[in-house]
Amino acid sequence: MAANMYRVGDYVFIENSSSNPYLIRRIEELNKTASGNVEAKVVCFYRRRDISHSLIQLADKHAQDLEEEKESPSEADLTDKQEHQLRHRELFLSRQYESLPATHIRGKCSVALLNETEAVLSYLDKEDMFFYSLVYDPTQKTLLADKGEIRVGPRFQADVPDMLQEGDSDERDQSKLEEKLWDPDCPLSSKQIDQFLVVARAVGTFARALDCSSSVRQPSLHASAAAASRDITLFHAMDTLHRHGYDLSSALSVLVPSGGPVLCRDEMEEWSASEAAMFEEALEKYGKDFNDIRQDFLPWKSLTSIIEYYYMWKTTDRYVQQKRLKAAEAESKLKQVYIPTYNKPNPNQISVTNGKMATVNGAGPGAYHAAGGGRACESCYSTQSAQWYSWGPPNMQCRLCVSCWMYWKKYGGLKMPSRAEGPEEKTPPSPVPNEPRSRGHGPRQSSHMVPVRNSGSPKSSTKTKQAFLLQATRLTKLARHMCRDIIRLRRAARRPFVPINCGAIKAACKSSFNS
Repeated sequence: MAANMYRVGDYVFIENSSSNPYLIRRIEELNKTASGNVEAKVVCFYRRRDISHSLIQLADKHAQDLEEEKESPSEADLTDKQEHQLRHRELFLSRQYESLPATHIRGKCSVALLNETEAVLSYLDKEDMFFYSLVYDPTQKTLLADKGEIRVGPRFQADVPDMLQEGDSDERDQSKLEEKLWDPDCPLSSKQIDQFLVVARAVGTFARALDCSSSVRQPSLHASAAAASRDITLFHAMDTLHRHGYDLSSALSVLVPSGGPVLCRDEMEEWSASEAAMFEEALEKYGKDFNDIRQDFLPWKSLTSIIEYYYMWKTTDRYVQQKRLKAAEAESKLKQVYIPTYNKPNPNQISVTNGKMATVNGAGPGAYHAAGGGRACESCYSTQSAQWYSWGPPNMQCRLCVSCWMYWKKYGGLKMPSRAEGPEEKTPPSPVPNEPRSRGHGPRQSSHMVPVRNSGSPKSSTKTKQAFLLQATRLTKLARHMCRDIIRLRRAARRPFVPINCGAIKAACKSSFNS
């Protein structure tokens, strides 16, 4: 029951195609439509296979820099299989939202922000566990570090100097030390300090009455008095007391100099009503991403000004009112939804009919051999499985066992690395979002004449390739004629995935040459 109950904040698998891998999303909202169905508003996560090759190189460089900083030898000695499967666990967060029917949910998973102190290899030991460290923008096609990254390590720690002992000379650079702004052991009593702060507030209220711009923004006496009671006025008053050695008479004379009363205004008063409205709109769109707020909505404001205004805005009645409205909206929305386990047969499932394999959807009956002599799994090479699934284009007649099929659906790749895999280069980006790119020079025939498995989508097998000419050497041509009793060329050409006994051919050629 609990496994089928999905709540806001859960990371889930979404199926948008029976043959493609699951999508990974985070539920933000659950809404009931007019027809009675439930829709999930979700945040999109992308796999490595979903982004361009140039961005993959940036992601790998970022990961390499992190490894060099950590200097972890345990993760430098990964096997090819571990490195291959770790790529399937890496995701990229995005700010993109979409709405999907809740019935497309196929289970829960876990996604975590990669911590610099943890071993990335630990994710392979956890089922349905993914990690991310970068944010992908599908519109701008950019890849950036997540701003929620935890800064840990010696580079981000403060160097605490040793405490000076009595009689030691202070050799520190005084210009780099902090300045004392208030003395808690001052000669004034708490009552005297409070009285001085009241005078400072009264002066601030009078200064706003004399200022034309302030009288327009705060037309009432109550609004002016409230503005004069904020921290900016109190900070100015306490700073004045400290600078004048806590002498009340001297400090009072500074509050009202010869030019008129001192007016101290903070960001709440400096911003206009239109700027405040734009800020609220930007905050609704970007959240607390102040760099984007400044870039797209308030470029004439400094980043310090925007941040200061945000924390002051949180103390206003307007913020409290919006928070109540959002709480009321959240109360009316669904908190959780129960989705039964999806148990309908997959169209790619292969059934046995009259001793021959046929897909459930009827595509290509008889295209697969009998269960005893069928092709091995394209991922693990197993020949025994309780159920088989067709994988790739029908003309390739590829199939996966149950275990590898579930791995393909959840992690977006084959469980075992392909023989053709190498450095990620010379691979153009896929025009289809869910279509991956092969991770090496592309599929090529191995030296053992075994069919090369593609680690990505089966669609990649249908890509148009450049034509090539296989020029046989004279020795190869001679071996064909001498070994006709060992190898039947016409039959071997029709079965390109069946390995040829090269050892027997070499032995026959050697014996012929010796004789």
